[in-house]
Amino acid sequence: MKKDILIRVCMGPAGIAAGGKDILDEFKRIFHEKKIKASVGKKCSSHQVGCMGLCASDVLVDIVIDGIKTVYQHVKPDMVEKIVEDHIIGGKPVHRWMADEILVDFNKKQMKIVLSDCGKVDPEDIESYICADGYASARKVFSSMKPEDVINEIKLSGLRGRGGAGFPTGLKWELARKAQADTKYIICNADEGDPGAFMDRAVIEGNPHSVVEGMIITAYAVGSEKGYVYIRAEYPLAVERLRLAVKQAEDKGFLGKRIFNSDKNFNIVIKLGAGAFVCGEETALIASIEGQRGMPRSKPPFPVNKGLWEKPTVINNVETLANIPYIIKKGHAWYSSYGTEKSKGTKVFALTGKIKNTGLIEVPMGITLREIIYDIGGGLDEGKNLKAVQTGGPSGGCIPASMLDIKFDYESLAQAGSIVGSGGMIVLDNDDCMVNIAEYFTRFTQSESCGKCVPCRIGTKRLLEILEKITTGNGEEGDIEKLEELSEYIKKTSLCGLGQTAPNPVLSTIKYFRNEYEAHIREKKCPAKVCKHLLIYAIHKDICTGCGACKRVCPQEAIVGDHKFPHRIEHIKCIKCGACYDICRLNAVGRS
Repeated sequence: MKKDILIRVCMGPAGIAAGGKDILDEFKRIFHEKKIKASVGKKCSSHQVGCMGLCASDVLVDIVIDGIKTVYQHVKPDMVEKIVEDHIIGGKPVHRWMADEILVDFNKKQMKIVLSDCGKVDPEDIESYICADGYASARKVFSSMKPEDVINEIKLSGLRGRGGAGFPTGLKWELARKAQADTKYIICNADEGDPGAFMDRAVIEGNPHSVVEGMIITAYAVGSEKGYVYIRAEYPLAVERLRLAVKQAEDKGFLGKRIFNSDKNFNIVIKLGAGAFVCGEETALIASIEGQRGMPRSKPPFPVNKGLWEKPTVINNVETLANIPYIIKKGHAWYSSYGTEKSKGTKVFALTGKIKNTGLIEVPMGITLREIIYDIGGGLDEGKNLKAVQTGGPSGGCIPASMLDIKFDYESLAQAGSIVGSGGMIVLDNDDCMVNIAEYFTRFTQSESCGKCVPCRIGTKRLLEILEKITTGNGEEGDIEKLEELSEYIKKTSLCGLGQTAPNPVLSTIKYFRNEYEAHIREKKCPAKVCKHLLIYAIHKDICTGCGACKRVCPQEAIVGDHKFPHRIEHIKCIKCGACYDICRLNAVGRS
């Protein structure tokens, strides 16, 4: 009996790294040998893992037979033949390799708008996107809507910028529309640089045409004929697929002159960024496109009035633009039915850290942290307790486990001392030191400061120095108060968002984990046993058998003792690298 067979293999970065290409080739080889006619295609999801967003289950493979989909997880090339024989030919799925209830739970509380077509469309084939109603929204606005109607639709939807600031998107468009100028620009901000964040990259890798279509609609609403995508050069797959998407859209007449058979023109230029975090700030990004050093300037004037080459410019990030086609397609009432009163719609997050189900998720605004961590993320590994959730990247803050029922929206997080940010979410457990976390993010922002303004350039340096004092056992009474005072000055006086938010990790960890700072300063101890300068290693004589494993790995020859007799550590030589602790299988090496 003839059947429609479709096999989709995750070919995102993680899928490729886990062997996705080999699996795809194996399906093709076996189909050729057995003379099976099937559609075997690459399927890049919106994230690193695959179509389901569940990173822990990579490589994911969909087998769709006559519309009935079965998902296999952890697929390896040597599993392919059995899947073909038993499932595709024999009609009996291989149950032990199928994605289990974890996948069901992972998706149960998600609401996918931006990610709805990721994993369903081939990111390298415009026809695949068109078959999923792609470019229908752009066609609709050109054929039946005035620019003011489009702007009004976005305003009514309540969409706010997903890059972190949360400015109303429709209002930004309206201001740019009203600005008087002969030229206006649209910029897609794809300069994603937060540690632990990969949302925008994954959206472009999984469905680049949704971003292109969003830019076309934005250009029509604002009255622009030229757009830029500012994207990191270190995102090679995203850049490759974006370039291909732009070329395919040009060939279809969706970009270029007289697009959609109208009298409108619109072109997109892809500008590669060099990977400076500050270039995520809109005025620094503009300077970079203009060929200048990527440094911010004071505002006003805002870019909607004087932006790129002093022309009115709309800057939206990837996720914001990817929302646009779906809002136009389904209407503002549908979109605004999700979320809270002031934070409408959904938000894409990169869920990482000490959690079982790492991956990319999209959830309605207003969902609680508890639902994200436990219902979607599956909680932490057995025996581990949640300590905090770091949101908003290096500009965000740490929310303690005691506040798990907080709603995830712009207002609630700001009240808690953090931000939504672009969408990074890092889960921390009791093995994480909060002073060390603050030091890590401060080191990042300090090194990424462009140096233009003194509060950011010098202030973050002084913050980092104090944190280093504390984590190396040289903290003094009054250091916590200095951190708090200096942080407030930096927030109030820095030129741009980088400096204005850089102290957030410091202030939030002091607010919720002050006792850890005090333990470092007063007791010279790191409660989480992370800060190595505060650790003391010792060998338990009653447990040590004198096997010599620790002695052999010690780079300082700090461990002494005869074979088959208990060893000991000469602390004057010990550099606290932890090699002896890691190698000992008997747990004879203690750490305090």
